[in-house]
Amino acid sequence: MIQATNKASTTKQQIRLVLVIFLVITAIEIINFLSGRVLNHLGNIPRYVPGLRGIILGPFLHGSLQHYFSNIIPLCIFSFLLLQYGLKRFMQITLWIVVITGLLVWLFGRPATHIGASGVIYGYFGYLVLAGFLSGKFKLMIISILVAFFYGGLILGVLPSTPFVSWESHLFGFIVGLAGAKLWAKPSP
Repeated sequence: MIQATNKASTTKQQIRLVLVIFLVITAIEIINFLSGRVLNHLGNIPRYVPGLRGIILGPFLHGSLQHYFSNIIPLCIFSFLLLQYGLKRFMQITLWIVVITGLLVWLFGRPATHIGASGVIYGYFGYLVLAGFLSGKFKLMIISILVAFFYGGLILGVLPSTPFVSWESHLFGFIVGLAGAKLWAKPSP
């Protein structure tokens, strides 16, 4: 059993949690795929009251297999890296990103159904790039540098590019991740 502490959990526990995330999202993707994407109506639909449920449910849904595959790998990698801050921080930042990003998309997004884990991925990206430097801890700073180096191209996704891509989720996720780093990354004494 993984305990919710701020201490870093063991690598085995971290991998197990990432595997659970992978399996849950994959199971939902299989159900959604086999049902002809019927679950996608549960996505975040801006300024539509029933669309509020999509704030929580939208990140679990994807529009196609390509959409799923483009999200699942970075989600798992960033989840593992975020777990280096501890399980409690992982849960706190994940909830922060899902809820605040979802609310911002619901308030300001285009009238469409916003689905996919990319808002969470961009939130994790923003947090991971900034939090390591703010923490003052060498290991976490290395994570920030590596994430910025290998995934820095993600920043282009915050701009409107393709009609069927929720750049709003990307933009708000990134901003919310940065804000989470500013709020909760503690500097070394």
